Amino acid sequence: MSQSVELGTASAQRELTWRALLLGVAITLVFTAANVFLGLKAGLTFATSIPAAVISMAVLRAFKGGSIQENNIVQTVASSAGTLSSIIFVLPGLVMVGWWNGFPYGVSFSICALGGVLGVMYSIPLRRALVTQSDLPYPEGVACAEVLRVGAEEGSDIQSGAQHVSRAGLASIVLGTVSSALFAVVEATQVFASDVVQFFRIGPRSGASGFDFSLSFALIAVGHLVGLWVGVAILVGILISWAGAVPYLSSLAPGGDAMAAADLAQSVWSHKVRFIGAGSIGVAAIWTLIKLVKPVYLGLKSAMHAARVRKSGQGASLPRTEQDIPIGLVGLVTLACMLPIGGLLASFGQSAGLGGQMSLLLVGGLVYIVLMSFFVAAVCGYMAGLIGSSNSPLSGVGILVVIGAALLLSFVVKPLLPSSAGPALVAFALFVTSVVFTVATISNDNLQDLKTGQLVDATPWRQQVALIVGVVAGAVVIPPIMDLLNHAYGFAGAPGADPSRALAAPQAALISALAQGVIQGNLEWPLIGVGVLIGVVVIVIDELLKIRGSAHLPPLAVGLGIYLPSATTLMIVVGAIAGWLFDRRAERTADPAGSKQLGVLMASGMIVGESLVGVLIAAVVVVTGSFTPLALVGPEFADTSVWLGGAAFALGIAGTYVWLNRKSGLARAGA
Repeated sequence: MSQSVELGTASAQRELTWRALLLGVAITLVFTAANVFLGLKAGLTFATSIPAAVISMAVLRAFKGGSIQENNIVQTVASSAGTLSSIIFVLPGLVMVGWWNGFPYGVSFSICALGGVLGVMYSIPLRRALVTQSDLPYPEGVACAEVLRVGAEEGSDIQSGAQHVSRAGLASIVLGTVSSALFAVVEATQVFASDVVQFFRIGPRSGASGFDFSLSFALIAVGHLVGLWVGVAILVGILISWAGAVPYLSSLAPGGDAMAAADLAQSVWSHKVRFIGAGSIGVAAIWTLIKLVKPVYLGLKSAMHAARVRKSGQGASLPRTEQDIPIGLVGLVTLACMLPIGGLLASFGQSAGLGGQMSLLLVGGLVYIVLMSFFVAAVCGYMAGLIGSSNSPLSGVGILVVIGAALLLSFVVKPLLPSSAGPALVAFALFVTSVVFTVATISNDNLQDLKTGQLVDATPWRQQVALIVGVVAGAVVIPPIMDLLNHAYGFAGAPGADPSRALAAPQAALISALAQGVIQGNLEWPLIGVGVLIGVVVIVIDELLKIRGSAHLPPLAVGLGIYLPSATTLMIVVGAIAGWLFDRRAERTADPAGSKQLGVLMASGMIVGESLVGVLIAAVVVVTGSFTPLALVGPEFADTSVWLGGAAFALGIAGTYVWLNRKSGLARAGA
């Protein structure tokens, strides 16, 4: 094979190569599409670093001169683009409020790219304080570094074992991908039902409730990844919602006796109970931020001290592993991003009919973006180091950002405009929030990647360049995928969307509802207050549990259990239990960490397989104009499809875990 070309300066250390960037971009296209679909369907995304690292090691092994640092570049590119897909937590809100009917490519790309590059720039001065000079655990960054190290080990016995583990990891990803993809295709034929759902009357006052188990390999995988205690917390939220709030509030609904149980329960949950969940999510996010105030302050203080003591011109004398993109260039890139962001704000405000207050909106919007972006970059970076980027409450950060933007617009700008400008201000608040949120998502991931780089002896500036490449690659592909899914399925609550087919996009729905409620003055504050009280109680319980032992009850997960539809949450709980049982078995093996890692890789494959099929079917829907383009049977087969789908799903999940148990045993033995 031909040698790849080193970018930047010549170096014996093969690291930032064309082939690494191209492979990273290729993986990015797949994983980003999967994450966009999963996020819009379930309100959750998955970490792409470890699967990307395993794929990279398998591919680059066929080339000469590969290195652990080169594999690290591949996972860095794929990871940054994968996390950028979290923009779907905000941007679809502009469609939900009826301001957009699609995603204009130029504007959507610019939001993702500019906000993502800002996230990279803001994370650079935080690297020393929060990575190299910090004892934060960075669980996902450390795990990814271990995977890269195993794949790069050399020596006769170690090499064969490492190669086997790498092959087992790749096989786990492939198994998860193929099994979930095949099941999703059969579901699309309607021979297998997609869920098992039942609604019923409950209580003496004719309340209603129900359950909805989505037959989804991806949701089982999400549960495996989030772990037992998050699953337990989600279950607590489900019980609060569907065993408590929905039956009670539906029994008080005017005309509820005349409605079908399913319609009554879904209406009450959608228009009432979700605001209780919003209150719980909000207070959980605030509590998290309160706990982070001191560590973030100390981290920023350390970073500023490091900048002061470094004398001008001494950067070249630093070790290779301490060389960042120069801080002067960071400042120039940041300024270069702010100029087009200002142009976007001006253009959006003008098209929204807010030109009369353009100067105020432009200056205020830019100041808010600059200050809030750095704040969320520091907070999200610290949270990623503390609990991992996948577990960071990004949706809570989005809630605080949109409420702050909406309150400022409501108090400062709204009095200067006619009452008809309310919808335009809602759209402007969402637009500003989308930029800040993009910075948050990238900062949430970048420091995790830089921690991986530190552990595998990578060069920071090369990795930071790879992060920028990943951001741009993700920005290229995210808007058309969102547009495709919007036209194929629509979003719940958006004008003209079919509720039976629409993607939930739960975070975007919540954030847009909060923006509307604050600016239009009709927010369900009493229900949000109930959610806040529930959140406070859960926080107290969680802190007491942590004092007494290893058990805990993550407050944010409880809020998500209340807020997300049961079609999403119930199967996540099942997946959390399945993952816990597998991990218990793994603890009894000679290589617990390796066995558990195979489970993580299989779960990641499950998510990718089902999500990619969802995107491909969306393309077929758009082309054919049929909502069920692969259907082989009609509605009369529905009852049979539930039994067939349920049995096939149970057998499929059991089969994949049986295979995984055997494969982890083989990997342990190195056979």
